[in-house]
Amino acid sequence: MNLSLKNKSKQFARDRKGMKLWVMCLYRTDPFADLTASFCSDLYSFLSDLEENFEDDMYTFNVCDVVLNHIAEFQKVYLPYVTNQSYQDKTFQQLLTGNAKFRQVLERLESDPVCQRLSLKSFLILPFQRITRLKLLVQNILKRTQLGSKEEAEATQAHNVLEKLIKDCNENIQKMKSTEELIFLSQKIQFECKIFPLISQSRRLVKHGELISLEYNTFKWKVTTRSFYLHLFNDCLLLSRRREGGRFTVFDHARVSKVRGEGCEMKLHAPHKNIFRFILLENNQGRKIEYLFCTETQSEKLRWISALSPVRKEKDFLACQDYPQVQCIKPYKARENDELSLEKADIVMVMQKSNDGWLEGVRLSDGDRGWFPLCHVDHISSRHVRLRNLKEEQRIQNAKANLLPPHRK
Repeated sequence: MNLSLKNKSKQFARDRKGMKLWVMCLYRTDPFADLTASFCSDLYSFLSDLEENFEDDMYTFNVCDVVLNHIAEFQKVYLPYVTNQSYQDKTFQQLLTGNAKFRQVLERLESDPVCQRLSLKSFLILPFQRITRLKLLVQNILKRTQLGSKEEAEATQAHNVLEKLIKDCNENIQKMKSTEELIFLSQKIQFECKIFPLISQSRRLVKHGELISLEYNTFKWKVTTRSFYLHLFNDCLLLSRRREGGRFTVFDHARVSKVRGEGCEMKLHAPHKNIFRFILLENNQGRKIEYLFCTETQSEKLRWISALSPVRKEKDFLACQDYPQVQCIKPYKARENDELSLEKADIVMVMQKSNDGWLEGVRLSDGDRGWFPLCHVDHISSRHVRLRNLKEEQRIQNAKANLLPPHRK
């Protein structure tokens, strides 16, 4: 493990050299250059301390205490850097398309051997990649410490602060994305029912899409269909009809707490499959209404039902021994809000699967839940390996619980 850490430290140092070149380029053009420079400085200080500790005594080399010493600096630079990364990307694209001199400097810098043929964009996304990998490193250290030892407590503290930092970064990104989505959507929506303000700091879009509504006429034994567009937020559901120019007319809405989604098996005299039901216990007029929908694929049906399921409690891993597990073999970038991004080697506990190649699962390392394609993962067939994975994650949960201060009565 020590040799691996030594190599990783050298790799970080090489990355730092390349990043310094990008900062030289960005100082004159990028409004985020000061933040990027601050990140480089803090990263260099962190890596220097790691290398110094390793060289002092490779047998007692400790990563966790270095992490705890630098966490305040990490919070100072990581949160604003990652939160504003979407604006940084926009600035980069504007410079790339509208500034010929910037493109020339960029091509010259990218051709420098110290950059190892990596593009500017790959360096700009390094910060968040690095902090997530550092958390995984500390997590693996924690799994191998002795129960109840000082090293376990220190590793747990380091793991907790890194986990919180990553969570805060993700929440800030989600808030900024949600606000932009709500502002854009508010300009496209009009209400033909009771109006309510759409923009809210706590509101975020969970899922949206077009569904086929089925209406069964018992007198004519006939099924008629209509297209509705649904916007499911964390606190409300909007049902609308799509108009030209990407506009929507909302005809009904309800609080999420008053909406239920469930699958249903119905024999209709029509070729409709993947049928499910949305029940509005109390719509905008205070009435109970049921909608019958169908989708082209089973995964879409399951994803809508799952999106409306109650918030799940944290699972006891040792009670999940019979759940299938998969390991990521090809990274996946989430395209929709209910999907789960995956990195190579991620272990995911599968909760349900569709017949068209999608899985819903919980990543063991952080408990995040979402959908992902089957083709990006490989099934873990060994029961022994699955049980070991669960025990390791349960060990981390127990260590975190033991570290928490007792509640005052």
